Amino acid sequence: MSETFEKQLSAEQSRAVAAIIREQLARRRISRQHLADQAKISISTLEKALSGRRPFTLATTVRLEEALGVSLRKADGVALAAPTNMAPGELGFYSRPAVSWLEGAYLTLRPSFSDPQAIFAYRTEIVWDDGGSCLIFRESERVDSEFSQQGTVSVPHQSGYIYLVTNRQGQYRLVIISRPTINREMFGIMTTLRAGRGAELIPVSAPIAYAPLATIPHAEFGRIAVGHARHQQYRKLLKRTIEEPFALFLQF
Repeated sequence: MSETFEKQLSAEQSRAVAAIIREQLARRRISRQHLADQAKISISTLEKALSGRRPFTLATTVRLEEALGVSLRKADGVALAAPTNMAPGELGFYSRPAVSWLEGAYLTLRPSFSDPQAIFAYRTEIVWDDGGSCLIFRESERVDSEFSQQGTVSVPHQSGYIYLVTNRQGQYRLVIISRPTINREMFGIMTTLRAGRGAELIPVSAPIAYAPLATIPHAEFGRIAVGHARHQQYRKLLKRTIEEPFALFLQF
């Protein structure tokens, strides 16, 4: 098996692969270094193969295919796409293997809108949706279950942030969070609407934090008020958003 993967592509095959990679880099506006990192190969290997100084090996080609989400090898002269394993352009052109580390269940924390000292805790799952060929998220364990959100996950290469987007008939809720820390925790900002005076809705932004449920045994959900057994633990985690900081809230 190792000998098969060390097999070198022919000069013609290598030129064809290099052409597709250069096209993908230009279309997605990502750097060669970023692609090398995603494919877990050295930038030197990628540069030499793209310049024709070294042929691509099958192993390198497979890693690049997984990072880009497209087939670089040709059948009957036509490049094979992998649309069921790659998100559309508006979500970042990511492949499932490139974002598999995001999949899972998370404890989600944000301040309560009615009492800033209290914390609103619920569950968010991020999973791959074959139908949409992208990551999706869905919320549960909310005390206000009628307002539970679900939507798509955008992972663009340029900003390095992750976007959880709800679009209900043109009404949006947006969460912007950091890439996971070493403990797979994510921190950022949520922007949504909250009840105002009477029937009015007003925009509101708040810090938000995501922690893998596997790292928090017996997590509790709901409105976590001051004095609750989990309040200090949850508050400390949520405050990292501002204290480190992962997000800024400007005053004027």
